[in-house]
Order: sequence, then structure tokens, then C-alpha cells
Amino acid sequence: MGILEVKDVNKRFGGLQALGNVNLSVAENTCHAIIGPNGAGKSTLLNCLVGKLIPDTGSVMFDGQSVLGRTPFEINQMGISRVFQTPEIFGDLTVMENMLIPCFARRDGSFALHGIRSVLSEGELRDQAEQMLDEVNMLDKRNMHSASMSRGDKRRLEMAMCLVQNPKLLLLDEPTAGMARADTNNTIDLLKEIKEKRDITIAIIEHDMHVVFSLADRITVLAQGTPLVEDTPENIKGHPKVKEAYLGEAA
Repeated sequence: MGILEVKDVNKRFGGLQALGNVNLSVAENTCHAIIGPNGAGKSTLLNCLVGKLIPDTGSVMFDGQSVLGRTPFEINQMGISRVFQTPEIFGDLTVMENMLIPCFARRDGSFALHGIRSVLSEGELRDQAEQMLDEVNMLDKRNMHSASMSRGDKRRLEMAMCLVQNPKLLLLDEPTAGMARADTNNTIDLLKEIKEKRDITIAIIEHDMHVVFSLADRITVLAQGTPLVEDTPENIKGHPKVKEAYLGEAA
């Protein structure tokens, strides 16, 4: 069994079948990509994974516990962090001030690390924030106001804010959307470093196939809310069902 298990998930919005009998198993310490054409059900599935949506039927289990019906706080307590399509940072704060938010919040218990409150002093928390910024190569920008940064640096900061909480699962919703190619490549390099240095599982939704094939260990292809194929990147390339889903005709 994987650290993340989706079993027979169905979700309808009125007459629209957004997800139909979705089964997904994400192995621990791997990167699993979920791809598919627009309207395939990727975002609906991601929202089920973080408890934002409750499936009509089926189950979503993370590390042996159901995520269904849990609050965002409870999801975070379980060890799940999510990076959104649009970077969620505070533009009127500096990079360091943004980093200190999850650090200090964790100390008072609202973001307790997997249920364990931090007993670190203010100075130790600041050191921890600096170490995290150094890990993502942003320490030299710690006094910069985040609103003035590139989208790539905003994304890097947001990931640092997630990673300082030491999550078991990092969910990435199109992390390179709207980026220049240089920022995209930098994001790929950062995620590769994260995979190498940390015991962490990554699930990613992404349209950029360069990103997907650079990072993923396994790929699930959705079409019209139903999984078509799950396989390695090497076997997904050129798969006739994948070509049919994207191109509208069998190869």
C-alpha cells in the first residue's frame, strides 16, 4: 500500500461526472504526477486529496488515516502541505517575514509539527527560517519584499514555507504555471534537490510535460474524470490511450 490511497472515488456536480471510480496509489518517497487534458478532473481530485471536497462515494487515506471531512488545520497536522497554482505569500512582507509565519505559528501550536508543539526560542526559530531559505537558495533575498520578486522566486518562497513544516506529503498544483522557462527549470532543479535530500512524497498536477517527465516516478493519466493509464514516464510516452486523450484520436 502507498502512503496515499484513493479507492473508488466518485464525484458529481449536478449532471456532471467529475470523477468516476478513481483509484490511485502513491508510493512513499516518490513523485507521482497526475496529468490529463483540461476538464479531466485533476483539480477535483486534488481538492479531494486535501479534504476540500468530499467524494460522493469512495475513500481517501493518507498514512492510514482518512482525510475526508477534515479541516485545513487537521490536514496540515497530518503532514500534508499544498502549493497552489498562484503563489500564496504576503506581498507586503519581506521574504524572511513570510518565512517566520509558519515557524512562529508552529511554536504556538496552530501548525504543530505532526501534533508536536515546538519549544524552540525566537532566535532558534529565526535560525531555522534562515536555514530553510539557504536550502532553497534564497538567503540572499531574505530582506527583499516578496511582491517585487519573480513568479519563480515567489514559488520558491512558498515551497520553503511549506517545507519548514517538514511535511510527509507535498501537493503541487501546476507549480510552474505562468513561469518563464528559466524559472521553470529552476523549479525543476529545486524539486529534484528536495526529493534527494528529504524523506518526502510529492504529488503533482502539471500541464508542462517537460516538468512531468523530469520529476515523476509514476504518472496517472485522467480523461473525463476516469484514469486511463498509470505507468512509468518511459511507458507513458507515446502510449496510444494518452495520445487519444490529448489529441482526440487514436494514434
